[in-house]
Amino acid sequence: MQSLRMIENWPVPTASAAVVRADGSVAGAYGPLEHRFPLASVTKPLAAYAALLAVEEGAVELDEPAGPEGATVRHLLAHASGLAFDEQRAMAAPGTRRIYSNAGFEALGDHIAKATDIPFPQYLHEAVLAPLGMTATDLTGSPAKDGVSTVADLIRFAAELQAPRLLAPQTLAAATGVVFPGLTGVLPGYGHQKPNDWGLGFEIRDGKSPHWTGAGSSPRAFGHFGQSGTFLWVDPDARAACVALTDRDFGPWAIEAWPKLTDAVLAELAGR
Repeated sequence: MQSLRMIENWPVPTASAAVVRADGSVAGAYGPLEHRFPLASVTKPLAAYAALLAVEEGAVELDEPAGPEGATVRHLLAHASGLAFDEQRAMAAPGTRRIYSNAGFEALGDHIAKATDIPFPQYLHEAVLAPLGMTATDLTGSPAKDGVSTVADLIRFAAELQAPRLLAPQTLAAATGVVFPGLTGVLPGYGHQKPNDWGLGFEIRDGKSPHWTGAGSSPRAFGHFGQSGTFLWVDPDARAACVALTDRDFGPWAIEAWPKLTDAVLAELAGR
């Protein structure tokens, strides 16, 4: 895809990207697809997928208690548990604010590890990574931010997010729709959003502004970006997904470059 050539002008040492159609085929790719990058918070959708599989297997339930008092697995997945960003400290009652929380995902990983008697990195590997053939992907620590992967592997995950084989389609649909609608909160890097809509481990584009996706992105688009300069979005209306991994931390360069790339990709997919 010609649109991916825009990445040549990004101020990053190394970058790799791909666009994946809804049928799993690769519409275009750029850069070293086998290069392993730290994912930062793009780890969260992988961890969430493992959690949803744990729900389907009956190991945990979405509405069972987990995390701070009054919170559930559902609250932890939706950043609605009230936990602080990076510490196990409650800042609000569950279900009242959207507080983006690494600590919430760490509590989720601990909860699933106890329920399954399997360390969460191993559970993620057995439930998600191995079945999808994501052999270059590892979780080296926190389920909130310590994943390492390649674009080649995330192509497989992007295909799964558009035509699930591991999860029931209705489970994925529920996870990529708005959970606890109407909650306000801060989208890291982009300020206060009202509402700040999330699904279960996936950020929902909706009408957020400013945002890291494009002006042409569907309100139904979902995904995640990471502070290590990484993102993955799926746009059901465009019937495509895009993943980009870099080795430069998120900052003003990404705020400027990412929406332009997304809009160019969407326009090329639409034949404009």
